[in-house]
Order: sequence, then C-alpha cells, then structure tokens
Amino acid sequence: MIDLKEKFTRTRAQTEAICTPLEIEDYSVQPIIDVSPPKWHLAHSTWFFEQFILEPHKPNYKVYNADFAYLFNSYYNTVGTRVLRPNRGLMTRPVVAEVYAYRKYVTAALLEFLEGDFPAELVPVLELGINHEEQHQELLGYDIKYILGNQPFFPSYAGKTNLTAEKFASEFVNITEGVYEIGKQSTGFCFDNELGVHKVYLNACSISNKLVSNAEYIEFINAGGYSNFNYWHAEGWDFIETNKLEAPLYWHKVDGNWHYYDQTGLVLVNGDLPVMHVSYFEAYAYAEWKGMRLPTEFEWEVAAKQFKWGQLWEWTNSAYLTLPWFF
Repeated sequence: MIDLKEKFTRTRAQTEAICTPLEIEDYSVQPIIDVSPPKWHLAHSTWFFEQFILEPHKPNYKVYNADFAYLFNSYYNTVGTRVLRPNRGLMTRPVVAEVYAYRKYVTAALLEFLEGDFPAELVPVLELGINHEEQHQELLGYDIKYILGNQPFFPSYAGKTNLTAEKFASEFVNITEGVYEIGKQSTGFCFDNELGVHKVYLNACSISNKLVSNAEYIEFINAGGYSNFNYWHAEGWDFIETNKLEAPLYWHKVDGNWHYYDQTGLVLVNGDLPVMHVSYFEAYAYAEWKGMRLPTEFEWEVAAKQFKWGQLWEWTNSAYLTLPWFF
C-alpha cells in the first residue's frame, strides 16, 4: 500500500507539472475533435478516482460538485451521460482554478482514505486509476503539442525533446518459423486488453532493430513518396490528397529546409532522431518504398524482446483488435 500511495502522489503531481508551462489561455483550447483541452484532462483523471473509489466506498465522502460527473466523464456509459467529446473545448467553466481545487480536494480525500481502512479489493481499482492518469499524461503531451504547434508563432513549451539518436549498429533481427505465445505473461499491472495469452504461428521473417530516422524519411520525401500513389493504400492516398500532405505532422519547409515543431519552437529537423508523427498510411507507404512491409502485431511482440527500442509508439500492419478470449 505504501508503494501505491507514493505512486499515486507522484502521478498526481506529474500531471500538474506537465501543465505548469501553460498560460491560462492554453487550458481550454480544443482545435480538433481528437484533441482534448488540458483542463479537461486534469478534471477527468480526477473524476475517475472520485467516481470509482471515493464516492461509492469512502465513508461520509461528499462529492465536490455533482455536475462534474457530467462534465468530465469520457465514454463510461454505465455511469451516466456526459458532455460530447467535440464540445469539451466549449467549457470555459469551471475555471482552471476550480479544476485545480477539485484535484486538490480529491487527492487529499484519497490520501486520507489510504491512511485508514482502505479495502484490499479496491487496490486493483486504485492501481488502474493511477495507470489511467499516466495514460492521460501521455495524451496531455500530444494535445499540448498540437495546441501550441498550430499557433502562428510556434510558442515554446518547455525544455527540449527527450528523444535520442540511435547510434547502435543497424541490423535485422531474425524470427524463426514456429509457434509463439502472445499476450501479457509477466507479473505486474496490465490493461485488460493485453490479456488472453494464446499461441500464434509465425512464418520466418526479419525486422530492423532501429527506428526510421528523420534523414531516412526525408529520402522518401525527396524521392517523391508523397506524389507516387503506388506506395499508398487507396484510403491513404485519398487522405493525403484531401489534406494536401507533403510531410509528417508539424513539419514545415522554410527557405528550402525542413523544420518541425518541438517543445522549444520551430527548429531545423534533426536527421539523426527517429521520425515522429507519421500516420499509419505514411508508415505503410515508407515501407512500400523501401521494398519491405510493416510487421504484424505478433511479429513485433516476438521480436521486441531483442530490441533496444522504447522511445516511440510504432505502427504494425495489424488492425487494433482485442486478443482471443478477451472479455
């Protein structure tokens, strides 16, 4: 319980630290449907603990504001109605200060609960809530970047990118033909859609041990990758044609050189760093141009045990589906 208490405290503080560089005007912006305002993330991750731990289980707990369950639910249909996702940016109220007061109230109440007779059966719920908030920290990073990265003057957020160039030797990892077990098998927390350990058969194949670099991706652009429909899914080709895409998200050509937006503002693309913010369609087209293909989810999971990766999410050629026997 001590470890979970410390992790809960650290997680709550980290979410707020992510928002510290923001100006008050940044908190309520929702430039597109897929971007949620930072204020909403702060409140939604708080509502989770109130809704699923404090309100039903903490003796004499008084809900901070009954309206917040409607304002800050996301897709939990079983616990009531909610503001529709496209409308999150319309909420100028509650003001940011009140959202932070809400966070403080719920955090204090949960810590007090943990000091007392916290039911053992709620430990998995608390652990889920902590990991849920960590998910929203990642989403906060994405959403803040989109909000600031679409401002006319590309304002600085904070610090510098934590990506590193992959200096190790490039080689292909071989996967031998055979039957492999897939799914979460180690101990510790996992989300339920990682479960359903099962066997799959894989043909022999090989996969690169390095992420694609910006310099490598620029080669694809310079070779006409965005103008040759032969590399693209039909849907992908329609997507880039409709949106007039010529490069990854946040990339801009300035005086003949590619720049992109990162935490510090608009900067020259660092060719040594892994390429970011490419869609599935772009990843597929790049692989086609290289005369290769994207791995399946199962090939990637088997090969990943031999990788030094861990910096970025990676595309596979598999649809996002639950594992067999997932309920």
